[in-house]
Amino acid sequence: MEVHSYWGPGLIESIYEKSLAHELGLQGIEVKRQVRLDLKYKDLVLDDVFALDLIVEGIVIIELKVVKELAPIHEAQLMTYMNLTNCKVGLLINFNVLKLKDGIRRLSLS
Repeated sequence: MEVHSYWGPGLIESIYEKSLAHELGLQGIEVKRQVRLDLKYKDLVLDDVFALDLIVEGIVIIELKVVKELAPIHEAQLMTYMNLTNCKVGLLINFNVLKLKDGIRRLSLS
């Protein structure tokens, strides 16, 4: 992926997020950054509970990480976002790897 090739591993997440959003936009792909997700509990609105890193074309959530290795909690986080938004596909991308293909996990709702 161009962003990882350009920056390499080890930077902070927001750099990869902004760069990836820009790169997707250059390719004509609709992408929204830091999408706030409000929840409702009875008559109580819980605003800004979650911030999704990227939503692509309104159907795919991309959750970015810069960690030693992806953990089950990262997958659980993405699955929660997918369930709450009805997005059926999510990508978990860890930029803190030498080869980006080793840092990508695709998740889907059944």
